[in-house]
Amino acid sequence: MSELLLASGSPRRAELLRQIGVQFVVAPVPIDESPLPGECAQHYVLRMAVEKSQAAVRCFGSGAILTADTTVALDGEILGKPGSQDEARALLAQLSGRSHQVLSAICLTAAGRSESRFSATTVTFAALSDSVIERYLRYGESMDKAGGYAIQGAAAAFVEAIEGSYSGVVGLPLQATCQLLDAFAIPYWSRLS
Repeated sequence: MSELLLASGSPRRAELLRQIGVQFVVAPVPIDESPLPGECAQHYVLRMAVEKSQAAVRCFGSGAILTADTTVALDGEILGKPGSQDEARALLAQLSGRSHQVLSAICLTAAGRSESRFSATTVTFAALSDSVIERYLRYGESMDKAGGYAIQGAAAAFVEAIEGSYSGVVGLPLQATCQLLDAFAIPYWSRLS
């Protein structure tokens, strides 16, 4: 099988794939990532992963294509990526002292077939003071992250508990990814250049 195409612009997803030794190329595809009215978070991330896969097939044709999507949900409401510092501040204030869900979906398409996997992780934040939120915003990690935080960065200090896939919170649930790679006979843990 030819080299895997990661249809994502996320440097975090690329780093996670490198971590497990997958040989791949990066080629993001743009799609409308707006949730549908009333759409639940699980359906949303699965739909996004599948739609990204379909867009990548249209752009690049055949081959092995991996796509993913991650979102944060609080009390069933999808919390997207903040569009401004004010939105990031509001998201972090909502998450402060509470548990929320980080939902990730992945889709692998190759040889005329497609399979998806879903991962749900519960993350509990400590109570965040206004001054802590302001310092984090100045740190500069919020803007391109679901929920306005990067668990693999400075926001790790906010986490009191995590139940589920840490790598799924970062953006690519590796255990589920390896299941899909195995299903399509795509190697990982390879150190070949």
